[in-house]
Amino acid sequence: MGGGPTPKIVGTVWGLLVLNTLGSAGAKTIVPLPRSLIQMVTMGALVAAFALALAVNLRLRIRAGAYVFLLTLLLVTSVISSANLESGFGALFRCARLALFVGTLWLLSRWWDGDLTFVRHHIRMYFAVLGSVAVGLVASPGAALPDLYGGRLVGALWPLTPPQIGQYAAVIIGLTVLLLLGRRTDRVSAAVVIVPSLVLLALTHTRTATLGLFLGLALAIGSLLLTSAAARRFFSWAVLCATVAAVGFASLLQAWFLRGQSKENFSSLTGRAKVWDALLAAPRTAGQKWFGMGLGDKSFGGLPIDNSWLAVYNEQGLVGVTLVAAIIIVLGGVALLRPPSLERACAIFLISYCAIASYTEAGLGDASPYLLHLALAASLLAAPAAAAPLAPPVLPPRHIPRWARRPEVP
Repeated sequence: MGGGPTPKIVGTVWGLLVLNTLGSAGAKTIVPLPRSLIQMVTMGALVAAFALALAVNLRLRIRAGAYVFLLTLLLVTSVISSANLESGFGALFRCARLALFVGTLWLLSRWWDGDLTFVRHHIRMYFAVLGSVAVGLVASPGAALPDLYGGRLVGALWPLTPPQIGQYAAVIIGLTVLLLLGRRTDRVSAAVVIVPSLVLLALTHTRTATLGLFLGLALAIGSLLLTSAAARRFFSWAVLCATVAAVGFASLLQAWFLRGQSKENFSSLTGRAKVWDALLAAPRTAGQKWFGMGLGDKSFGGLPIDNSWLAVYNEQGLVGVTLVAAIIIVLGGVALLRPPSLERACAIFLISYCAIASYTEAGLGDASPYLLHLALAASLLAAPAAAAPLAPPVLPPRHIPRWARRPEVP
């Protein structure tokens, strides 16, 4: 049965999911916000999203899909790993949050028809988040570019870290570029989104987001080369500009990329490799290897793990790693099997970006923007729902003259 036209309230639900995944930890804001208040807002947004999704889909019409099914299995694994409370009662709270997140996606799956509706919701909401970052930068440059983060851009109104801002900027830049190539938006509207987002991305000095943006766009546009003249022109100009920039601004690009770090610190991925080695060397029981320690704050020994695969291994074990890998492989495989289209290109960009960012960012095993990006990719790859067959018209009974009627048999 077809999902029917998407109600406007679905966009509100998607925006509330984005608000929930912003997190509650980050830089110091201009007006100090208690972490308990921020958590209340983010959790309240998730509860409201689930309630609104349920209200607009009271008949519980859903579209079965591999993505939400695998997420449900990941939720079950998270509950099993968290039940022994090795990570404390906070693990059960995180499981409840993940359950609401997955449940909301199930309810929204009714409107996943392979169109660009949710892409526009995605861009609008994250552009609004970046707008708050820009306002904070103008209001207090010192708070937005603190020495604590090496002068990198942070959220001065809402506590956002440089990697978060870089991620949001890269994702909406990539999606907007693809919409422009597909002639689904005009140049002025695209420039309004792309130009300020590029400035904010540059101010964050986020290498992962920058590489994810360029490599993801290269793969996405490459999928359109055979069918889109605009994609071929853009790709040619992009290669030319990249070559000129690499030759003429090599020293500036290297300085931006290194962020003032030594080559030794850069080679160890800003100290991440030491945490990874310690995590892998830590003794574990058979149960901990297969199911992990339970959902936590994505840290080990008090230091952030900053790798989705190792974070999932630590919290959900080898079973969780297998499920997350299945999500990426299934979505990527479906994207490769789809015929070339703008929707497919957007999905390829999102999947490749999340796969690239997973090496230095955590989030694929819990409710996060990365799971929301992949949910958007799943909605783009969903086959359009078949329309319900039209009922045959009801004709009025035809009047038959009495002389023409058959005589009744006694």
